[in-house]
Amino acid sequence: MDLNTITAVAHPKRRDQLPVWTAGDAWLAGGTWLFSEPQAHLRRLIDLTDLKWPALTVSEAGLSISATCTVAQLDALACPPEWVASPLVSQCCRAFVASFKIWKTATVGGNICMSLPAGPMIALTSALDGVCTIWLADGGERRIAVADFVTGDGRNLLGPGDLLRQIDIPLAALRRRSALRQISLTPVGRSAALLIGSVSNEGALALTVTASTARPVPLSFDRIPTAEELRNKILQRIPDDLYHADVHGKPEWRKHMTLRLAEEIRRELQALP
Repeated sequence: MDLNTITAVAHPKRRDQLPVWTAGDAWLAGGTWLFSEPQAHLRRLIDLTDLKWPALTVSEAGLSISATCTVAQLDALACPPEWVASPLVSQCCRAFVASFKIWKTATVGGNICMSLPAGPMIALTSALDGVCTIWLADGGERRIAVADFVTGDGRNLLGPGDLLRQIDIPLAALRRRSALRQISLTPVGRSAALLIGSVSNEGALALTVTASTARPVPLSFDRIPTAEELRNKILQRIPDDLYHADVHGKPEWRKHMTLRLAEEIRRELQALP
């Protein structure tokens, strides 16, 4: 869609060239949502592509994903064999309601900053203990867990002019055994529940609930719990008003599927060596 209210496009190449944020500004990375509907309140786009952030950086500390990394680039990453959680990458990429053409443009950071319940990059990075690096509008920097960064349906901790720079995934999380469950009302529909569980070498279970809830809900156990323990923890930690409601699923059904998929994950991880 043409954005016919835009009067200027800035192309900063370094952080010190980022313009002073004003009302009517918007960051432009992939733009797949930005250009999908009218944005009558916008006057200027700040194009991030000329900053040329490396899409993906593999190091001894783990994986760094730039906010401008595209879904296609992430899906194409050749993960080291010891990253036993790496199948989650392709599974979450395929949880998008998007064609391969969108994959080449849509960005990981854009999906996280949209902060929609069904955002699969939110599910992936929060389940793997991802930490956001945020460039603050005043020139400072802040680091915060993805699970805390997203605060509700379309809401997060970004202030005016703040910018998500990257998401760091620690090596320990990438080495955990994992299992994913996802369900939609239709075969290629938006996720109505997307849960990811993982088990550390010490036997601790981490379970992250997304899509069925308005924000990510991380749950942790020092061992794989019993079915009753898992169910009780979910019922205690997720109040009924946190389950999301839209045309893709009623809250009552999402709650039911959350409990069911969580138990499937528990059984799968318990059976794995």
